[in-house]
Amino acid sequence: MAGVQLQVDLKDNEISLAVLGELIARLDDPTAVYESIGLALAKSTHHRWDQGITPSGSPWPKSLRVIKHGGKTLMLSARLYRSIATNASRTGVEIGTNVVYAAIHQFGGVVNKDARDAVLHFKVNKRTGTWRFAKANKRATLAQKRRIGAHSVRIPARPFLGLDQDDPRTIRTIFENYLSIGGKLQ
Repeated sequence: MAGVQLQVDLKDNEISLAVLGELIARLDDPTAVYESIGLALAKSTHHRWDQGITPSGSPWPKSLRVIKHGGKTLMLSARLYRSIATNASRTGVEIGTNVVYAAIHQFGGVVNKDARDAVLHFKVNKRTGTWRFAKANKRATLAQKRRIGAHSVRIPARPFLGLDQDDPRTIRTIFENYLSIGGKLQ
């Protein structure tokens, strides 16, 4: 059972009542402690992200882009990484993102793409004479309108939100510091 134990030393009533009053004032609005916890959890999330691991410590499956070209998985634009935010209140803290595609990366799944017409841009490799896809810019030497058939893409789960093995200890330390007399938040 969770709870708080408070032991009052009756030998020095004035000090004990002052301490009790300070604790009651802190507990009346614990938003500050939840803000500190949120910042610690965001930092922990970014640390795991930099390592490419899940909250349980397992490595993320590498993306095809990383396998072919190098770099880090889920870091091409870093939009999702930068979107991690916290929301603290008197009753708790939330950590998450408002990026729509976050769920497919957190949980994995299948994305079904409908057939569509598209303009594809190509450039020629002068050494080999082969064509490859290019962005629609000055480097593209050819553009063709093509029909892209319906297809599905499987995205493996790469969980980034959640508590790792160290997070509960960090949360406890933050709460203990908050509730200690003269304690400061980290």
